Amino acid sequence: MLHPKLPAYDYSLVIRTDFTNETAWQRVCEEIQAPQTESEFQALVECMSDEACSGLTPSAVCQLLPDVEERLFVFLVDSQTLSNSEHPVLVVDTEEPSRTFRVIPAAAWAVENNLRLANMGFDEFEASLGPDGVFREVDA
Repeated sequence: MLHPKLPAYDYSLVIRTDFTNETAWQRVCEEIQAPQTESEFQALVECMSDEACSGLTPSAVCQLLPDVEERLFVFLVDSQTLSNSEHPVLVVDTEEPSRTFRVIPAAAWAVENNLRLANMGFDEFEASLGPDGVFREVDA
């Protein structure tokens, strides 16, 4: 199986690993990239859709990432993301790929901004997850 060499983008990556629903994929990317109307915060992400990534596990994706010290996490759009009505995106710790949680696209800006800037860590987000393991909102 041919695996892609994932690019060294300046932005955080949103990588598609499931190709069953094009409409849902487009919706997820639009929602993640949309600026928040009240705060004007926005996730700085690059959505990557390459069928060579189909079915890749978090660990496999992390092994394909270029060696960029600042890249501490990656977003994956997998079958659960595309089949769930809330489209919860998988957030993967690139240092420890088994460490994950999910975030709805409308709240992804908070995860992306805070993890990228090191304002918050995985532990703090994990403490804020709903009972189903999904991060949905930022405390005001």
